[in-house]
Amino acid sequence: MILSGLEIAARMGKDIGIDPYDPAQLNPNSYNLRLHNELLVYDAPVLDMKIENKTSKLTIPDTGFQLDPGKLYLGRTLEHTRSDTLVPMLEGRSSIGRLGMFVHVTAGFGDVGFNGYWTLEIFVVQPLVIYPGVEICQIYYHQLDGDSITYQNGKYQNNNGIQPSKLYQDFK
Repeated sequence: MILSGLEIAARMGKDIGIDPYDPAQLNPNSYNLRLHNELLVYDAPVLDMKIENKTSKLTIPDTGFQLDPGKLYLGRTLEHTRSDTLVPMLEGRSSIGRLGMFVHVTAGFGDVGFNGYWTLEIFVVQPLVIYPGVEICQIYYHQLDGDSITYQNGKYQNNNGIQPSKLYQDFK
């Protein structure tokens, strides 16, 4: 079952945390999250799963920044979220998708207990100028059925910013 927007609002500060929170970003069954002004790009043209791939930071100016096809950009949400008993999920807004922008390649699924910023795996099908602070995606919450283990010590838990892949840690 997906929570309604009114239920999301009612649970704020209880088993849902969104900071900063603005009621204007609430939808009938989701909450819009905004794009932070930082991006990461991988430095190497070929990535290797077994190593820590180096990245460079880019800043999106208020005047906009052009994304180019064929390149992966890692961004993050401006909002920090947490969910203690619910499964958070992330999807791009339809207005963003209609511009040919993907906000996640595969990682739109969160774990019960996730606490942090969402790293966005941004890809565009044609050149697109983006701006910081734009409502880029929406978070929604599923109720969990049955006993569960809370996500506490994952590679991306309690993060403070954009998280490049840490898959290399699985090979150690």
